Amino acid sequence: MKAQQLKNAILQLAIQGKLVPQDPNDEPASVLLEKIKQEKEKLIAEGKIKKSKKASDNPPYPNECEFPFEIPESWVWVNICDVANLINGDRGKNYPSKDKLYNFGIPFISAVNLEQDTVSENKLLYLSEQQYKLLGSGKLRKNDIIFCLRGSLGKCAVYPFETGAIASSLAILRLYNLGKVNLDFFYFYINSSLIKDEINKYNNGTAQPNLSAGNLGKFLFPLPPLSEQKRIVAKIEELLPFIEQYAKKEQELTALHQEFPERLKKSILQAAIQGKLTEQNSNDEPTVELVKRIQAEKERLILEKKIKKPKQHSEIIVRDNSHYEIVDGVERCIDDEIPFEIPESWCWVRLKDITYQLGQEIPKSTFCYIDVGLIDNKLHRISNNQNIIEPNDAPSRARKIVQKGTILYSTVRPYLKNICILEEDFPYTPIASTAFATMETFQDIDRKFLFYYLLSPTFTDFVNQAMVGVAYPAINDENLYKIVVPIPPLEEQQRIVSKIEQLFSYLENLTK
Repeated sequence: MKAQQLKNAILQLAIQGKLVPQDPNDEPASVLLEKIKQEKEKLIAEGKIKKSKKASDNPPYPNECEFPFEIPESWVWVNICDVANLINGDRGKNYPSKDKLYNFGIPFISAVNLEQDTVSENKLLYLSEQQYKLLGSGKLRKNDIIFCLRGSLGKCAVYPFETGAIASSLAILRLYNLGKVNLDFFYFYINSSLIKDEINKYNNGTAQPNLSAGNLGKFLFPLPPLSEQKRIVAKIEELLPFIEQYAKKEQELTALHQEFPERLKKSILQAAIQGKLTEQNSNDEPTVELVKRIQAEKERLILEKKIKKPKQHSEIIVRDNSHYEIVDGVERCIDDEIPFEIPESWCWVRLKDITYQLGQEIPKSTFCYIDVGLIDNKLHRISNNQNIIEPNDAPSRARKIVQKGTILYSTVRPYLKNICILEEDFPYTPIASTAFATMETFQDIDRKFLFYYLLSPTFTDFVNQAMVGVAYPAINDENLYKIVVPIPPLEEQQRIVSKIEQLFSYLENLTK
């Protein structure tokens, strides 16, 4: 049972007389009702409230066949209008227009100000003293109950201020005598399922369901003896803190349930890139041989003028349990860049040493433009491969040459998780935004392994640390390509990818 359901159940028990025991010494509610009627007649005689002109607004006591449930013998069924005056907002010529509402003055309450059983001062507008005096109806007093008649039917709050006025979509419920009907008990009743059931009769499914104050006055109200009203309120207030604690735990559990799949995915990826997700195989070719082949392939592509020669050649080695990088013959320790230990058969490399780029160009013919916003950062794929643009309409960022199999990584923070491998077929040549870092992989790198590394918490931390800018933080391509990458043997890369996808598939089925 959810916290709100538990609260509803307690309120239902309360208005049925099942929450606290009855006391035979209590004055019966029938006597109480007669006193309330006398108070009402006195108020009419004094001109403080108006006598209804319509008989329908003063319904007879409800028939027994209309009762939704049984109540104790000491209680009586009445209509709301028997215990409370129902007041509409002023709907005449003095109703304030928008230009008559200010940021100070006398509060003017509309439905938007009713939040979680209270009057929120956020978005609250005010009337001038002069405008307030012109109103013929809808003037609030402290402890009035405000009730929404249109739109959000049943939305309500106890008014906490001394004066105020209501919008025409609201009504005021003002108890004839707070000494005869306990305000807290009456408000708990207003929030009970009995009221919701009554409201549903008027919710006709239209965009603006509504009821009148007259309709509201006919709602059934189970009236207990005054002493029992107070005992019921005391019991509810005793139970509410426990319900609130329960609701808090429920929210925490819901949040945990919602966050669990994402947290588990991050844990899986982190274990994978540290060599803890699969077992190492001593028969796998050492990664050092893989790096040599990548270097040979890179040199071949440079000779074929398919890629540019890098400005520097670097190599990362391990000696005496420390990591060193040799750049153009100069050696330096880079232990501060190594985030964790890896298996002996693995090695650390720079991202730039295992990837290459196809370059940039200004589009000269019709092309398919890939902007960062086109990446679905949950599914990690293109959401639209039909973003066709003519060269004359090309955005200034449309520059990066890509192809099927290219890895795209958004380098701007709002889209940091917009990462994908291009697997779609495009009707025209695809061109990516310069807001992406693009990566082509060499034959000995499983592009899916690299893709999963780019999604890992470790890589995200590297990127966040390297980002610059306040309004639009980003990492430039050069700094991104300098980030270190743990590389396993090719066979293990493939085993890791297979295990990740197996676990992700299981997790997806588990959370459906």
